[in-house]
Amino acid sequence: MNKKTLVLYSSVDGQTLKIIDYINQQIEGDLAVFDIDQQPDIDFSQYDKVLVGASIRYGNFRKNILAYVNQHKVQISALPNAFFLVCLTARKPEKSTPETNTYMLKFDQLSTWQPQLKGVFAGALLYSKYNWWQTLIIQLIMKITGGSTDTSQDIELTDWSKVKAFSKDFSAL
Repeated sequence: MNKKTLVLYSSVDGQTLKIIDYINQQIEGDLAVFDIDQQPDIDFSQYDKVLVGASIRYGNFRKNILAYVNQHKVQISALPNAFFLVCLTARKPEKSTPETNTYMLKFDQLSTWQPQLKGVFAGALLYSKYNWWQTLIIQLIMKITGGSTDTSQDIELTDWSKVKAFSKDFSAL
């Protein structure tokens, strides 16, 4: 019987989905991928595992992620499960683990669901996708936090070896 993994995600510019695509290449079985922002009606009994991925933008989770996981905590917890978040602060080694990342700690406080496995990955600075206002805000944040303010190129900060290790751990659940 083929393993089926439920993947729920919330993304702004697509880096979270890119990470999910990479995880899909690393694990066995089929992935059924749903955007939480679309409020999918899921029959959790059809799946063997659950993976949830979420991005951080301007210091916040997208509004639907916490409501969804809190509403479906029992169904998610009944299966082997994992959660990862994608944020620019994870580009710094001291903020790149579930134990040291501010946003994971914030998730732990706001979520009634506590995942079996957690991951934190740096996202991407995609200046080419931002409007002038977003560019200005993100440049200010990057200036304050010591990141790149060069808008002439997009910068992918995701550590793919870390995503690969997380995929292996998720497969072992």
